Amino acid sequence: MRNAFFLTCVAVLLLSCSGCTGPEPQYRTTATVKDIMDSIVDPNADYLWDAVSSTSSAKGMIEKAPKTADDWKEMKRHTVALMEATDLLQIPLRPVAKPDEKAENPQVELSPEVIKTLIDSDRGAWIKHNHTLHDATTAMMKAVLAKDTTGVLDAGDQIDKACEACHKQYWYPDKPKN
Repeated sequence: MRNAFFLTCVAVLLLSCSGCTGPEPQYRTTATVKDIMDSIVDPNADYLWDAVSSTSSAKGMIEKAPKTADDWKEMKRHTVALMEATDLLQIPLRPVAKPDEKAENPQVELSPEVIKTLIDSDRGAWIKHNHTLHDATTAMMKAVLAKDTTGVLDAGDQIDKACEACHKQYWYPDKPKN
């Protein structure tokens, strides 16, 4: 009898907690994939890629790298924005572009409609590409927090490879390889 009472209590507890998760998220996407790329991904990735460099000039080598606490704080801001963009890109039903937008370079790029079809036909691959970019950006965050300029360069390379792999699948898969 005690076992039956105990099992009943457990069942009631499980059933009452099953509704505790709250409502499903209701995304209200206003930005397209293209908007997120143009407004968040590209400028933040560019900032991170350009943060550390060595340039040879007539005056010798010019080294560029974050030096101050504020420089590293700015690196962190750009890293966070890029990292979070990977989640924004995964929101279901997000359009690739506005209905009237066309490929900027139709000789190389696929149309937004074709890109959307490719994404929708294999959401798992799309999510995997976003996770790969997120992982590369996580490596960037570790380098930034450690103030490691070599790590920034290495993570920047990982970010570039993640972006290029996605673009080769969705934006210009038929582009001839150099």
